Amino acid sequence: MNKIPLLLLSFALLCFAGSASAFGGGEKDDSKPKKVEVSGRVRMVGSSPMTSLVISGESREWHVEQEEQGKLMDLQQQTVTVKAKEYYHDIVFASGVSGGRRYFLKDITVISPK
Repeated sequence: MNKIPLLLLSFALLCFAGSASAFGGGEKDDSKPKKVEVSGRVRMVGSSPMTSLVISGESREWHVEQEEQGKLMDLQQQTVTVKAKEYYHDIVFASGVSGGRRYFLKDITVISPK
């Protein structure tokens, strides 16, 4: 008699957990961010309201942390070199299939252009 609400609640929690995984809901690996120097074009990707500032290099794209975007916002469509701490986030879809790795930058210092 009370099993139906419990089953519905369990099903709702499973659906929520699955949808979080489908959108890359995993842990960020910022336990060991490494210092890097990267060069690339600063550009805005996505569509409103889910936009992200990235630095597109030759071999990789780095997403700029939200609180760091002010340092690079006026440099869009320019090639920059920055020193920063890099960490990544593994994307895993709800089916368990790997969606790749997304790289992030924090503690950014702009080297060029000045």
